[in-house]
Amino acid sequence: MESHSVEKIETQNQIPQIMEPSKGTSFFRTCFNGINALSGIGIISVPMHFPQGGWLFFMLPFLVAIICCYIGILLQKCLSVSPSTKTYPDIGEFAFGNKGRILISIFLYLELYFVAIEFLILEGDNLQKLFPNAKIHFGCVKIVGREVFVLLVAIIILPTTWLKSLGLLAYVSIGGVLASIVLAFSIFWVGAIDGIGFEEKGVIWRWDGLISAISMYTFCYCGHAVFPTICNSMKDRSQFPKVLFVCFILSTITYGSMATMGYLMYGQNLMSQITLNLPIGKISSKIAIYTTLVNPITKYALVVSPIATTIEDKLPTKSKFIVATSSRTFLVINLHFVAIKINVPFFGYVMTFLGVQLYWK
Repeated sequence: MESHSVEKIETQNQIPQIMEPSKGTSFFRTCFNGINALSGIGIISVPMHFPQGGWLFFMLPFLVAIICCYIGILLQKCLSVSPSTKTYPDIGEFAFGNKGRILISIFLYLELYFVAIEFLILEGDNLQKLFPNAKIHFGCVKIVGREVFVLLVAIIILPTTWLKSLGLLAYVSIGGVLASIVLAFSIFWVGAIDGIGFEEKGVIWRWDGLISAISMYTFCYCGHAVFPTICNSMKDRSQFPKVLFVCFILSTITYGSMATMGYLMYGQNLMSQITLNLPIGKISSKIAIYTTLVNPITKYALVVSPIATTIEDKLPTKSKFIVATSSRTFLVINLHFVAIKINVPFFGYVMTFLGVQLYWK
């Protein structure tokens, strides 16, 4: 009885522990963010590389997916080494010192910067195809063609970049995942219902398209640049490898389906974006193009988030909301002007180049 009384008194004298609710993004929301990061604009250019390599190239997406998934798992292990390693530059500094941090920062942010510009170019090209005679007048200033739509898209995506919480961005990512599904279904509808058919035979193998195909497929799985941001946002970071498995499996199914359908429909006549091959005037073609426009908008905030976070860390933090909003707004404005000035006639080769950069990184 005496020992029981002593334990009771000691329990009463202990300082109560305040249990904080777990913070972070749930497993399923993280999966949506991961799938949205992986299954993006590469889906419309994957079919183009089948004519360059042949049917045996169908194995490449699976091989590249396995390699990239394993790299993602290694990345998660690197982030778990020390509490101070939260980004690629942190890993570079931990492994190679300040020089490693600088070198990795240059490659990482250049890649994200160019991908963000590429999204705007994609949006402008496809909208210009839908509305070739669009123009806007601001007094003496006249904006025509692709520039109109690049400006319009920049205005639309701007509010999404202000969301710093990946839990909230998951709802935007759901729209991107649904857009990919609708796009694949629309392409199937064009082939099966609208008279295009799946009658192209193609070739078995061509060596001359090997390098560009590997680079293209690597670009399709280039979500690694935002993986640290996604991983650090999770409630339970130990579940990140499971997130990777789910994301890579579903993305590979989507890419494989699109590549097969596109090659069977158009064969050697495939253009840099399969949406450019679609018949004009068909409802299914318009749906495919519209959903293609939705996808970059839903993932834009994920792409620019690492760049914006780095900028914000270098700025005064008296008012975090004002600093974050201002820096992200300035970043989008900068990307918009660069996208307008750059004219990329060979869109697929730009993605191939970015894939090479990621592959060697």
